[in-house]
Amino acid sequence: MKTPNRDDEAARAARSPLVHDFGLLIKAATRLEQRIDTVLRRQCEISHTMFEVLIRLCRDPGEEVSQRRLADDLTLTSSGITRLIDRMEAAGLVRRVPAPEDRRSVLVEATDRGRTVFLRAAAVHAEVVEKYFVTPVAPADYRRMTGALGEIGKALGDA
Repeated sequence: MKTPNRDDEAARAARSPLVHDFGLLIKAATRLEQRIDTVLRRQCEISHTMFEVLIRLCRDPGEEVSQRRLADDLTLTSSGITRLIDRMEAAGLVRRVPAPEDRRSVLVEATDRGRTVFLRAAAVHAEVVEKYFVTPVAPADYRRMTGALGEIGKALGDA
């Protein structure tokens, strides 16, 4: 049997402004990520996660990036990054090379094809982000929003 006081208390908690506001953030972020993934798959034949790997590999040319660091950067498990890099290597986007200083470690680098695909995907990504993340928000609000997101990242130790 339901207890009226407990039901009312649970309903109030479920309708709290904090739950609502955080829900808006998660819903918007999830839908934007899904939209980006759909467009990248359709136009560039890569997933959003593959795009994130290519960002990391193309950001600092010549930098040695291990699978372990990629897993940490993308918050993937070691088996998850291994499977992802397997798929990317099969598609000709990346290659694995042995780490010169540690034979147990594997480095990942973008191939010429990977850089070409990344450049196309970066343009597609920018179009989607502009349309759904930037344009709907007034310029002053956008600056405040991105500033606030940076502060949240700092509070979480991610920035």
